[in-house]
Amino acid sequence: MMDALKVDFREFTFIDVGSGKGRVLLMAADYPFRRIVGIELLPELHHVALDNLRQYQSHTQECVDLQAICGDARTFPFPAEPTVLYLFNPLPEEGLSQVILNLERSLRDQPRPLYLLYHNPLLEHVLANSVFRRLSGTSQYCVYVNYA
Repeated sequence: MMDALKVDFREFTFIDVGSGKGRVLLMAADYPFRRIVGIELLPELHHVALDNLRQYQSHTQECVDLQAICGDARTFPFPAEPTVLYLFNPLPEEGLSQVILNLERSLRDQPRPLYLLYHNPLLEHVLANSVFRRLSGTSQYCVYVNYA
């Protein structure tokens, strides 16, 4: 999915909605993102992610600014900076719709480029009427963009 993005990762923040134990955060650290943020609702998973981030050591790591947040993605204040947003079906349809509305408001108030990577896109129809445009994808993932 990352290969589909033709961007300078150093200019982007990577955000994983429903980051669980932090595996995708650690995988994203192999790219030179400005910073990496994970949002997880469940405190049990969040605490495991914090431990995993603390213990992580890799010779391929290019981003060292990793943060795990315990919170609700539906009300998360998305940062006003270029973003790569990763989703792996973290929410039911209603919750995903709320996240997309929250993102659209944020982008309207503070225009910026935002790429949305949707892995296992079971609820792709939620994005059909959004401000996001599908760039590419397969049955396993889709890449969307909103050009600010």
